[in-house]
Amino acid sequence: MSLTKYIAKRKFEETPEPTGGKASAKGKLTFVVQRHHASHLHYDFRLELQGTLKSWAVPKGPSMNPKDKRLAMMVEDHPISYATFEGDIPAGNYGAGHVDVWDHGTYEPIDEQGEVITPTAFAQHLHAGSIKFRMKGKLLKGDFALVDMEKNGKTWLLIKHNDKYATDEDYNSEDYAKKSSLAYTAERNKSKQVKKK
Repeated sequence: MSLTKYIAKRKFEETPEPTGGKASAKGKLTFVVQRHHASHLHYDFRLELQGTLKSWAVPKGPSMNPKDKRLAMMVEDHPISYATFEGDIPAGNYGAGHVDVWDHGTYEPIDEQGEVITPTAFAQHLHAGSIKFRMKGKLLKGDFALVDMEKNGKTWLLIKHNDKYATDEDYNSEDYAKKSSLAYTAERNKSKQVKKK
């Protein structure tokens, strides 16, 4: 796994984003979901695997409702240290905008039968375009899947499995966003309306 694309897209003398970072020594795989208000509001869904964070941009954010199939666009790998990043990426930089951690925790890679598998096997499933994993976060719990819809490594669907943690009610990630995140969005929308006038 390489951070070449990540590094090439960033000017670290201008952005507070981390340049790198090592995997957790705990032996458990981490995940993070970051609410990112860049040119468009989206959620960055990241899974630790083989020394980096595999990353997808999810426009509508994750859902705990199995009926919701969330579009997830795969992006460049991020360093493990990015899992704790919060703050403002300055204007003029790639991904400029506000970043907050929406949820974080650990996850287990699993197979079709729900049995835990090794990271190596999980990486093979990822390459094949279909992964399943068990999330242990504050907001996201239970089994999920990511499926490469066009077999191009870019356009995926993030799907919640129907388990004891699932809900059949409408699920909006914004309902669980930090107040500071919502305040940033409200201020940004307000400034856009002023510019239109």
